[in-house]
Amino acid sequence: MKSPVVKRSIVIAGHKTSVSLEDAFWEALKEIAGGRRLTLSDLVATIDSARTQGNLSSAIRLFVLDHYRGVATAARAQGAAERISVASPPVA
Repeated sequence: MKSPVVKRSIVIAGHKTSVSLEDAFWEALKEIAGGRRLTLSDLVATIDSARTQGNLSSAIRLFVLDHYRGVATAARAQGAAERISVASPPVA
């Protein structure tokens, strides 16, 4: 059976390292990097420099989770604001 975890090499601040992540996390990380107009290496370097403990793979997973939680929270807030504006009568 094939493992869902994929090990890839990446260059961070000029140093080559390997990171093991599930394909879904690699794809999400690429999407986030593209949205921020960063290279994958630059985004991973940022994550690496901000982590206070744990390994890099865990830090990346938590970063991706936090990113999409923020997206979901923003979408809920926008949906609530739209429902309020539709339900509220115009102010004269």
